[in-house]
Amino acid sequence: MGSSFPALTAEEAAELIPHGAMVGTSGFTPAGSPKVVPAALAKRAKALHDKGEKFQIRLLTGASTGALCDDALAEADAISWRAPYMTSGPLRKLANSGRVDFIDMHLSHVAQVTAGGFLGKMDVVIVEASDVTSDGRVYLTTGIGNAPTFLDQAERVIIELNSFHPPRVAELADIYMLAAPPLRDPIPIQDPLDRIGTTYAQVDPKKIVGVVPSNLPDGGRPFSAPDATSHAIGEHVCRFLLDEIAAGRIPRKFLPLQSGVGNVCNAVMASFAANPDFPKFKIYTEVLQDTVIDMIVRGNVLGASTCSLTLSDEKLRFFYDHFDDFADRIVLRPQEISNSPEVSRRLGVIATNTAIEVDVYGHVNSSHFFGTQMMNGLGGSGDFERNAYLSLFMCPSVAKGGRVSTIVPMCTHVDHNEHSVQVIVTEQGLADLRGLAPTARARAIIDNCAHPAYRDYLHHYIESAPMGHLRHDMRRCFELCNNFLETGSMLPDLDLKQFEA
Repeated sequence: MGSSFPALTAEEAAELIPHGAMVGTSGFTPAGSPKVVPAALAKRAKALHDKGEKFQIRLLTGASTGALCDDALAEADAISWRAPYMTSGPLRKLANSGRVDFIDMHLSHVAQVTAGGFLGKMDVVIVEASDVTSDGRVYLTTGIGNAPTFLDQAERVIIELNSFHPPRVAELADIYMLAAPPLRDPIPIQDPLDRIGTTYAQVDPKKIVGVVPSNLPDGGRPFSAPDATSHAIGEHVCRFLLDEIAAGRIPRKFLPLQSGVGNVCNAVMASFAANPDFPKFKIYTEVLQDTVIDMIVRGNVLGASTCSLTLSDEKLRFFYDHFDDFADRIVLRPQEISNSPEVSRRLGVIATNTAIEVDVYGHVNSSHFFGTQMMNGLGGSGDFERNAYLSLFMCPSVAKGGRVSTIVPMCTHVDHNEHSVQVIVTEQGLADLRGLAPTARARAIIDNCAHPAYRDYLHHYIESAPMGHLRHDMRRCFELCNNFLETGSMLPDLDLKQFEA
């Protein structure tokens, strides 16, 4: 459909976006993100810059986007302000050099602050859809993100009608919009697979300025197979959860699981699948990756609620070829619902996310290297971590060939505090922090999670620090970090041979 709206080329659509505009996009990761219009906008920006004219936009999305959006616009110097999350290398360089104002946000907050006007008016939204009707029903593709809210708030709407995605992809969508406080009802989800909304997002058709055809996959890339470190982390998590079931602290039918993005989280899921004692379970999360599709096929996962199908192109084709096998097992929701703290707390979600560094008391940094250099952002980890029935953070014990310990005296940046971080896992082992006072937490993390090469240093740091509820030596708390910045190793006399495979 879409024939009742003006047909535009990507270049014509890009011409409708002025310098300084706040632009929203659909999608969550490359899944469901627009492709041809942002790419054309990047080319337009380069052409204008070559003529000495200014052109930059403010870009607000669901999470990260694909290479044809974030990468292309960053390389064209076409972004002045960006929120709420990214994975783009070119954009990261601009954010860390101060050339882009990057706003790192909890992903569950974005729809509300947009609707509340906190970020200013949204001039244009670019939405990828499999179909759009003359009365304004927009059928989204593989990533919902904040598209329903952006469609409601934007003054003008551009639809990318992507024929790569079959129309049936809309069957997965469950679009439910929250009223503004204080008129907000409880979200009526009692099970991850409950459907409470519509298969389409609604927009005033008068706002649609044109429809742009495209035929491109999302461009998702597969993750590498679990290495020995990731596999060990996965085995620790699997054994811990089985022990929790045996102790009666988790019901035998298990609880909904939330899984973060990346190789470590994929390895954890693979460990669940490989263990015959692990129960079948459902997922309530923000992103589904290739591993989960395989687990649904094998029957390990009974079904999943998510915001995005972040699949490799190969796995997405498999998914579409076998759509009937997945249609009633996957629900795609707006991120205000997929990441809802209220739903996570009520369903008893078990949250598994990754960390960049963890300090000895259990504070977690998941966004900045050495306290200053943004990696990707907070993402949705805080939405789940603070409200989970059980919250686990995972990371290798060392990085950069052993020159960096991810277990440190004090985090150089804190995204998740000690009050809601319950379990830390590295390939060395697992520290269950529940019910432990600070000094006991520190000893558990050092003994179970730190690499042996760093344990003596960390224990000595705690024992020699001035007494307090938290024992810290403010003259030395960032000594490891400063050592690395000055010498290239947190412990300058470290024997690196012990880290070789």
